[in-house]
Amino acid sequence: MAGTRFIARDELPIDAPARRRLPPTLRRAWFSLNQAFRRRVAHLGLTPDQFTALRILLEGDGRGLTQRELTRQMSSDPNTVASLVMRMERAGLVTRHPHETDKRAHRIQLRSVGRQRYEAAREIAVALQKEILTVLPPERREAFLVELDLVADACRTAAEASPKPRRARPQSS
Repeated sequence: MAGTRFIARDELPIDAPARRRLPPTLRRAWFSLNQAFRRRVAHLGLTPDQFTALRILLEGDGRGLTQRELTRQMSSDPNTVASLVMRMERAGLVTRHPHETDKRAHRIQLRSVGRQRYEAAREIAVALQKEILTVLPPERREAFLVELDLVADACRTAAEASPKPRRARPQSS
């Protein structure tokens, strides 16, 4: 066709449907990974969030972490983590003990059953990660994870720098 010019993807606006966009790509990757892992650890009675909490507790301070520390490291919200910890405590995976200096806080610690379930789920997580990363050449896998970590840090920084939404005021009649 005369007068028609091919437009390269990088010449399109950043949010053009023909371009790869960060939000839907990250969401699709997270959702699919979460679903695959959820299905593979279901027989252990763990959810992906519980696995993450167990890993953070295992790798954290041996005295246990506060709920606030766990919330931050999980990149979650306080209500979600409070509910998660309550379910994990009822399942016998963790215990809560009063914090030694902060009377409002509790330290959350792994119980032996929590450590055992984590170890079983960890084997599944490692195998799943290896399986998924096979789509990349071996020499690019570590660099990809480093770059993804940079993107995750930039996302957290953007979230922290963004104003928190104000509650809508009730309309008066």
